[in-house]
Amino acid sequence: MLVRAFNQPDLAPLTALTIETFRPFHEEVFRPLMGEAVSAVEYGDWREGYREQVAGLHAPDRHAHVAVAEIDGDIAGYVAWNVDPARRKAVVTILAVAAHHRRRRVGATLCEHAFARMRALGAQVVEIGTGGDPFHAPARALYEELGCTALPVAVYYRPL
Repeated sequence: MLVRAFNQPDLAPLTALTIETFRPFHEEVFRPLMGEAVSAVEYGDWREGYREQVAGLHAPDRHAHVAVAEIDGDIAGYVAWNVDPARRKAVVTILAVAAHHRRRRVGATLCEHAFARMRALGAQVVEIGTGGDPFHAPARALYEELGCTALPVAVYYRPL
């Protein structure tokens, strides 16, 4: 597995990977659980939201970085993070692994790569979040395996 820095030609495949990775959450978990009204307000056109988000993830001048994992020339996943040097804190903003590359340590390798870069940029703490629903269970297991400690949080929605 090769882990490398983001290059502009990665934008389209990373955007497609993000949409495909998180489609089941939006369509099979969040919308059925919360209903159309809440889903429309909270995530609206979530695909377009990801298109905009992914386009702005890599901005080294703003301490925002993306690393891409390749296996046999195929993009297997990516991790995006930012660092606040003044606070000595980093945040993983997104981690996505292609379905056919899961369970091959891609996510762990990407996180460890990002953690090393964060330390090199002066961060002493990293924040990485995920959902408490069944879709996000593999992410929670990974983060716990990496030594992260979960902060229990409850988020409630209600249509008005």
